[in-house]
Amino acid sequence: MATAAVPASVNIPGAAGVSLAGLLFQPAGEPQAAIVLHGATGVPRDYYARFAAWAAEARQAAVLIYDYRDCGHSAQVPVKQARATMADWAVRDQAAALELLHQRFPDLPLEVIGHSLGGLGLPFHDRADRVVRMVAVASGPAHWSRHPPGFVPKALAFWYLAGPVLTTLLGYMPGWVLGQGAHLPASAYWEWRRWCVTPGFYRRDWGSRLPQPDLSRMKGRLRLVAIADDPMLPPPVVRDLAGFYPAAQVENHLIEPAAAGVASIGHLRVFSERCRAVWPVLAGL
Repeated sequence: MATAAVPASVNIPGAAGVSLAGLLFQPAGEPQAAIVLHGATGVPRDYYARFAAWAAEARQAAVLIYDYRDCGHSAQVPVKQARATMADWAVRDQAAALELLHQRFPDLPLEVIGHSLGGLGLPFHDRADRVVRMVAVASGPAHWSRHPPGFVPKALAFWYLAGPVLTTLLGYMPGWVLGQGAHLPASAYWEWRRWCVTPGFYRRDWGSRLPQPDLSRMKGRLRLVAIADDPMLPPPVVRDLAGFYPAAQVENHLIEPAAAGVASIGHLRVFSERCRAVWPVLAGL
């Protein structure tokens, strides 16, 4: 068995003077590719560390993981004082991580693995034309009406009842509501809410709250990975992400829980150790 890659701490210079805390995993030999993993909303970078260490060896690649601003190791102030938005994470922070990887490995093929929110930002990034492949996992233009019927009441409560009430009272969205324990700044919750209750998702913000994206930049391979039992981003929504990458070469993959040897996966568990059997799909193998 190959020795697990040991990460090095890196500081990622971000927009507006923000510094993002990253970990860079490198294989035992010379890396043949450079991969940045953009995480899901509210999911700490350390959750992805075991996958990143494995992928560094399995892909013979340098693999970068990091926390978004105001989150995890990148947090500089208490969450009640944080002002980060979804746009900050998807546009500015993801672009900064991609840029750092490009600067460190300018001669290597550049790849992206995006989990949920992590698959949404590339159309806005200047280096999108350098990306030869993106694997977007459980990512797509969510809307409450497109969840499985049994999940719709929970989604409506999150966007119209418990979510607004708790965020208003506490000054942040408590992580236990999301199921992974990481609190979200109120500003991020409200922007996320607007996208998910608005037809067209974040498209209405293009050219205003968000920059106007260049959809022609990403011409590489795009692997859309859907999880069969994911109620938050079900397979049809994941397939719709292709509409934001019209110049890419798209392939669709569906992961069934049985393929991972588990009873259920859902939205967040696919990068966990228990789903290791399907990691090759996530890593682009």
